[in-house]
Amino acid sequence: MSEYHLPKVWKNPSGMGGAWGSLNQPTAGSRFEQTLPVGKAPFQLYSLGTPNGIKATIMLEELKELGLDADYDLYRIKISEGDQFGSDFVAINPNSKIPAMFDQSGDERIRVFESANILLYLADKYGKFIPQDLAGRTEVLNWLFWQTGAAPFLGGGFGHFFRYAPEKIEYAINRFAMEAKRQLDLLDKELASKPYIAGKEYTIADIAIWSWYGRLAQDKIWDSAGIFLNVKEYRYLQAWTARIAKRPAVKRGLQAEYQEI
Repeated sequence: MSEYHLPKVWKNPSGMGGAWGSLNQPTAGSRFEQTLPVGKAPFQLYSLGTPNGIKATIMLEELKELGLDADYDLYRIKISEGDQFGSDFVAINPNSKIPAMFDQSGDERIRVFESANILLYLADKYGKFIPQDLAGRTEVLNWLFWQTGAAPFLGGGFGHFFRYAPEKIEYAINRFAMEAKRQLDLLDKELASKPYIAGKEYTIADIAIWSWYGRLAQDKIWDSAGIFLNVKEYRYLQAWTARIAKRPAVKRGLQAEYQEI
């Protein structure tokens, strides 16, 4: 491996390689004209079964489990093929990341993007899976925002260098494996004294965190990553993971059927 010398001004390299090298660009915005399908359900969800994507389907299924009108049409956005850069998708989420959704149940169509915000929007709309008192709500949001800040180190950091980078870089893998283990240890310590991450009740914070860290605890994100990180040693995290995995709505959220765009 040749030594890298920092240039004074960074320029976009050609042929970066790796799983996403051909898609990544230093500019935002749409790259082609696109017409996304729109169904008749209250919610139109454009997504994929990634850790961020399953947050939305699990939440919608949890609401339906309560008998609420939370029907949704689910469309597959093939991120490996660049669907997220089409004009219609960018109009919903200018950041070109899944999941993205719009709510057409009222007089005004409302777009919602960022997976954590979709959870919060639905929790507030229906008054479910988030406490109504200030202290309880704040504790849930503490953990919801923790997940949004921590997971990029797990996915974009550890996951990228462990699974997707075109070469194995020891320093990068060690750096992000260390942080992933620290996060797992944090969750394990927190869950030693309570059934759910924000206390006694299952909330959107659990949905957000389980979709990343619970799936990692099951070794269902990157092949053998759970073995590499020895996730079995976190017994309270494992118990929490199993508790949530048994929920019928979680099972349905993981098995949700996508329509092709």
